[in-house]
Amino acid sequence: MELINSMKLVLSDILKGKKRVALGGHVRPDGDCVGACMGLYLYLKDRYPDIHTDVYLEEVPEAYRMIQGTDEVKTQITDGDVYDLFICLDCGDAQRLGFSGPLFEHAKETLCIDHHISNDAFADHNYIVPDASSTSELVYTVLDKEKISLPSAEALYMGIVHDTGVFQYSCTSPETMEIAADLMRKGINGNEIIDKTYYEKTYIQNQILGRALLESMLVMDKKCIVSVIRQRSMEFFQAKPSDLEGIVSQLRQTKGVEVAIFLHELSPQKFKVSLRSKGKVDVSDIAKFYGGGGHVRAAGVTMEGSSHDVINNITARIALQLKHEGEQVEEQ
Repeated sequence: MELINSMKLVLSDILKGKKRVALGGHVRPDGDCVGACMGLYLYLKDRYPDIHTDVYLEEVPEAYRMIQGTDEVKTQITDGDVYDLFICLDCGDAQRLGFSGPLFEHAKETLCIDHHISNDAFADHNYIVPDASSTSELVYTVLDKEKISLPSAEALYMGIVHDTGVFQYSCTSPETMEIAADLMRKGINGNEIIDKTYYEKTYIQNQILGRALLESMLVMDKKCIVSVIRQRSMEFFQAKPSDLEGIVSQLRQTKGVEVAIFLHELSPQKFKVSLRSKGKVDVSDIAKFYGGGGHVRAAGVTMEGSSHDVINNITARIALQLKHEGEQVEEQ
């Protein structure tokens, strides 16, 4: 397994001799995952027409379907299908690929482009930059800037917008802003992309957000906010998992809170846990402890047990970090 940086990752070299290439992103694709996959997919289709390229993702959320090519996304695989190269995008580990995992396993060569700090470089070639704002930003750095089409630029811009919280999160660097500016110079309508894919919500999304906020709880001396959405609520509102995106970030905005914890019940005694931190707590460390991953301020994990067990286990790890930080402050 090779760990490479952008100066050494020459996409044309990796694509040399390849006839069939597949792209894949993580389960329950978010804005950055879709943006990175579609941005690279559209670039390859345009610049390398002789290479047969496919992109595999779970159902693309409706809000992201304004991006060109999303109607070409494959949501299932064909047995026995083998690619010369599988490019894994925005995945901290191979298991996060979900249904497209077998294509990664059987590909003749693999490449991973990712910005998760928990990524352990599981592909043949790995371009991993934890400090990057998004995988979409990393994709941009390996493309020929002059050859990026308008549709590809729209996809990459969307990805950067989503993983930076419209450029407000701490992961937003000067380089991030410069890349966003370059993409805007391609002629994209940045305001429309932000409004339609980030801010605009369906009535169902607003209802389920309202339920999550109404039933949230402050714990750990009001340092954490917790909310749980159960299957019965999903059924009542006729909501899909993609309708839950953004809830944990909204919880995180609560004044005085250090960490937001959002549980989505996948099945009885099984929860998808989303974690967001304002900075004092490294939630990627907590997620990784329980088999998940992510970033210092945004991470996730799937856990089993009652909601109370899950919350108690997560908050116990948060308490350890806060205690350690308090001890360091006292020493100073």
